[in-house]
Amino acid sequence: MSKTIDIRTVDVVQYIKPLREGGSLPGIVNANDDFFYVLKFRGAGQGKKALISELMGGELARALGLKVPELVFMNLDDSFSKTEPDEEIQDLLKFSVGLNLGLHFLSGAITFDPLVNAVDAITASKIVLLDSLISNIDRTVKNTNLLIWNNELWVIDNGASFYFHHNWDLYKNHLTRTFPLIKDHVLLPWATKLGEAAKEIKKAFSSEKLEEIIALIPEDWLLDESEKMSPEDMRLAYMEYFQAKLAMIDKLVKEAEDAR
Repeated sequence: MSKTIDIRTVDVVQYIKPLREGGSLPGIVNANDDFFYVLKFRGAGQGKKALISELMGGELARALGLKVPELVFMNLDDSFSKTEPDEEIQDLLKFSVGLNLGLHFLSGAITFDPLVNAVDAITASKIVLLDSLISNIDRTVKNTNLLIWNNELWVIDNGASFYFHHNWDLYKNHLTRTFPLIKDHVLLPWATKLGEAAKEIKKAFSSEKLEEIIALIPEDWLLDESEKMSPEDMRLAYMEYFQAKLAMIDKLVKEAEDAR
């Protein structure tokens, strides 16, 4: 029986500094459990949908046995925007009051560099195929979104995935699509065991595991006055998407192999 996912909820007690490398301006914060986190803001560019992608992408990677920093829900109150001198960050803090998402901060980690670092074939294949499955457009040479920490490869930043959920009216169009952008994936040169990775993905991503990951999404993140779909309909649509992608995993393997 698979282990139940338990996402802790913590409170932000100190905003330390912004990480200006990211387009969405995540910040390093301290929480009431005395740990440091990279906080992803609900008030940033892609809003709550980026947090949903981050949450699901991270927990799918973890279910596949990949290294992912702990993800936590983070409560942010309105006191931080009042003391922040930078206007841009002040607005971000103001629009992000409520429940956000944090990744455990890996102190001293370095960005994966394909010219310097190598990665084993099965790990590379799993990451490539997972990113194809979740349509992650943001793991390229330009922006690897991978870290080396304690001599191990860690997967971070899955927020640019599941781009079908930015337009629910057309989500069914994505159910049969492959992912041609996999040709730009930073780990493609090492991904020589895609067939083996596909078997592991099918085994790891049971219906129960997928339902458990989708159930983690806070109701609040799915509520949107501009959407016709209810949160429950959206959860069913995510499940439909996963099942459709798993059903065509051999096509995704072939596409990645041809690209390599």
